[in-house]
Amino acid sequence: MQNDVINLADKLTKFSEHWSPRVIAEMNDYQFKLVKIQGDFVWHDHKDTDEVFFVVQGTMSIAFEDRTIELSAGEMFVVPKGVQHKPFAAEECHLLLVEPRGVVNTGESGGALTADNDVWV
Repeated sequence: MQNDVINLADKLTKFSEHWSPRVIAEMNDYQFKLVKIQGDFVWHDHKDTDEVFFVVQGTMSIAFEDRTIELSAGEMFVVPKGVQHKPFAAEECHLLLVEPRGVVNTGESGGALTADNDVWV
């Protein structure tokens, strides 16, 4: 059990890589992950789970087949399971992701942006 207060700003100073989520806490089978993004990600989906995007700092967009949404600091969006999406950000953006343990960031799409799982910071 985690007994320490988790400071998101402090945790975000401990890594600089983009598109490489870092786990900061777990609750039941869910992980809370911080990630820094910039540029385009890959089109992907998660067949078995929803995915939460909460913007901590900056702005980002998520493209879907029929629309694109924009999120700013303090805003959150839940991508339903099985829905194709592509996150992107013109400038560096910091996010908190909430998803089940073991979810691969690129879904089944794979590629160079696939990050290692269970990397803690």
